[in-house]
Formats: sequence, structure tokens, C-alpha cells
Amino acid sequence: MYKALLVHPDNISREETRLLLPWEQHGFQLGAYTDSLFDAQALVKTQMFDLILIDLKPSQAIGMQICEQIREHSRVSIILLGGSDDFQIMRKALAFQVSDYISDPVQPEDLAASLCRVKKELDVQPNHSKRLTLRYENKKNLNPSIIDLVKQYVQEQLHVNITLKKISNILHFNCAYLGQKFKDQENMSFNEYLLQQRMEKAKLLLEKTDMRIYEIAHEVGYTEIDWFYKKFKEYTGTSANEYRKQSTVYA
Repeated sequence: MYKALLVHPDNISREETRLLLPWEQHGFQLGAYTDSLFDAQALVKTQMFDLILIDLKPSQAIGMQICEQIREHSRVSIILLGGSDDFQIMRKALAFQVSDYISDPVQPEDLAASLCRVKKELDVQPNHSKRLTLRYENKKNLNPSIIDLVKQYVQEQLHVNITLKKISNILHFNCAYLGQKFKDQENMSFNEYLLQQRMEKAKLLLEKTDMRIYEIAHEVGYTEIDWFYKKFKEYTGTSANEYRKQSTVYA
């Protein structure tokens, strides 16, 4: 079941939208509602949603402003509801890469078809990523720092290919925004941190285990052994073989 946020400033109309169709039968749960730009921003930053629906009828300008603010730090799917057929508005919505734009009046069959398309897009995400999303959604509800979640992901997935883009998609954050936030908080780029964690774990495995070097390389996410040798020597100033010998001598 995917989690959706409905942004609608009018309680009565919001209830009408909620009753348009059986949301859960279409794979979505309306997990939250909000009626203001500020609350929408706060919810998106502190909770994880798979879909955000924004009603444009009360004010297209405010609705598009909410959409713009969300896009500054998240690539979550967005459906705009009840807009006009004005070309400039639709063009702006397209620039924000919304999943759909349903003009007024919103018909249940149109909304159902839109939800079906979004669900298909979400369903084709790798199962691994969906499981990680649920794991990190639970942790995010405990209000840890988003950077702490990124670091925890690195620690848990160090043995596989890791990119900030992949993490951004899982956490529904804009990649550039998350990268800058990480650098501001950690005083190093995400890639520098990732290299540091891989090399420190490799050093530990060289010191404490009898694993072969190619096995250690795979354990810290390197499929090309020559590339691992190169990065390890750049990081430590010595080869992996020499490092192991030195750690044995001083043990």
C-alpha cells in the first residue's frame, strides 16, 4: 500500500475528493491531509510519501507554489487536481515533472487512471529498493536526521553498489539538495564519506580476518580488484598486501 498526502485548503471539498473513489482499492492510503503551504513543506520533510495530490481549485498560484517548494528537495510523484486548461499553467506543471494534471471538474475515472499509472511506476522499482523504503520510513518516523539515515544506509549496504542518486530516490529527496546538505553537515562530500567508510572497513578486515583480498574488495563494494588496489593505496599510502603484513607485525 502506497502512502499519499492530499493538500487541499477546504475541508468540505477535501472530503469530497477523499470520497471520489476507494483509494485503497487502487493501492493508495491517504495517510495525511494539509491545508497550507507551510504544513505541506513540513510534512514532506519529516514524513515519507509515495504520492502528493495538490488541489489547484482554490488558488492555482498557491498550488503551483507548493509544487515548486516540494520539487526543491523531493522527486516524489505529484498529481495536480482541478486546474484550468490554461496552457501556461499546464506548461509550468510539466516543468515540475508532475505525474499528472487533471483539469476541473475532476472525474473519478480520470483520477483512478492517474493513480493506476503512478502505481505502475512505483511497482517497477526494484523490490530491494521498496523494502529499503519501508525500513527507512519506519526509522524516519522516529525523527532522526536525514543525514543519519544516509550514513546508516551506507553502513548497511557497503557491500553493494551505492550512489547518492539511489539513496535520494529511496528517501524521496532531490539528489543535489541531499548532496549539499550532506557536505554542509559532514564537511566532506558524500563520495568522500563513502570512500572513507569502504577503506576503513577494508583496513579492519585486513587486520582482523584471513579473508583473501579479492573477498575483502567484494565485501566493501568493489567488483574490480584492480580498482580496489588503486583506491586502497591512494587512501593508505601502501598496498593492501603490505598493510596486512604491517598489521601482522605490530599485532
